[in-house]
Amino acid sequence: MIVAVAGGKGGVGKSTLAYNVAGALDALVVDADLAMADLPGGRERGPDLHDVLADRATPAEAVRPGPVDVLPCGRTLAGARLADVRRLREAVAVTGYEHVVVDSPAGLRVDAGAPLAVAEACLLVASSTRWALADAISARELARELDCGLAAVALNRVVDDPPAEAVGRALGAPTTAVPADPRLGQSIAVEEPVGTTAPGSAAARAVDDLAGAVRRCALR
Repeated sequence: MIVAVAGGKGGVGKSTLAYNVAGALDALVVDADLAMADLPGGRERGPDLHDVLADRATPAEAVRPGPVDVLPCGRTLAGARLADVRRLREAVAVTGYEHVVVDSPAGLRVDAGAPLAVAEACLLVASSTRWALADAISARELARELDCGLAAVALNRVVDDPPAEAVGRALGAPTTAVPADPRLGQSIAVEEPVGTTAPGSAAARAVDDLAGAVRRCALR
């Protein structure tokens, strides 16, 4: 199953949750933000998503094995210009994985819709601020227009009692509150998911809840 991790607003921790949910699913995570890559590219240079979308490499050649297997994106403007987003569907269809998690670009740009167009379901990430939720609702509408189902909503970096039930009703999907935890925030930098560094933490349990929602969606 291909699941896109999306959010109408940048800076809500979308890439962090994509990486950690992929870890919980034993999945491949693909960095599909062609202009502002966030996921680790590995310490050894090699082909990346820019190369795959430019037909210079196969998807399997671009995968970086690790605690979480990553298909990273290039970080050059020249690479982004040569990338043909119409190849994204074949680029993320890497054999050997039951699930592929695609980290989508932030906002509602044209390229932000590409992962939603190739995914079977999405995971929406938002903070509990009013404007971030409004952006999440816009992202939900875009997903609906592209016939992409909604597996779950993540209210990220919560510190107080979050309005999870109200958000779930507004967006029409189970909603998980993900507590603010520096170990989760540092997971990409240290290249270790929170399920490995802090398996008993509330953040790890929230990530497991989101991964469970993806699995249930795949069975429907």
